[in-house]
Amino acid sequence: MTRRGVTAALCATGSIIGALAAIGVIGGFRLNLTPSEPLGIWRIEPLHRAAIAGDLVFICPPAKPRFEAARQRGYLRRGVCAGGFAPLIKTVAALPGQRIDIGVNVEIDGEVLGSSRIRKTDGEGRAIDPYPGGTVPPGHLYLHSSFASSYDSRYFGPVPDSGLLGLARPILTFDP
Repeated sequence: MTRRGVTAALCATGSIIGALAAIGVIGGFRLNLTPSEPLGIWRIEPLHRAAIAGDLVFICPPAKPRFEAARQRGYLRRGVCAGGFAPLIKTVAALPGQRIDIGVNVEIDGEVLGSSRIRKTDGEGRAIDPYPGGTVPPGHLYLHSSFASSYDSRYFGPVPDSGLLGLARPILTFDP
């Protein structure tokens, strides 16, 4: 193949990949590369009601220094949300008005949240501070993942529900 043919083939391949990526983003498809939930292709399904405990959702973290520090440590990825963060896939564990107590595990209104052990250090041995606890304020959600090393509300606290993108629906996923 000539140099011109190779260049044309590379341009065509790049254009196809770019078009597929654009269709995926516009269609609400996202690629999950973090182990908090199964790896693979997910879809954001519009939520036509208020979030409830147990919903698995896509949510944008707020553009705050705590999240920028988490990105620098490798807990969060770059993406399309404000501040350049990727949307999180988490389960809504508590709603406004519910009480969060942090000890060895998370308690919500006096009930221990499953798979919620609090870690003192991250996977690289660096200290990680837990959320001190409190009542989930109006307009906020407390998020959780059962993955032991998940960066979730155990560490960053409740987040504004204004960042809620929709329900997270697996399309083609696998557990690592």
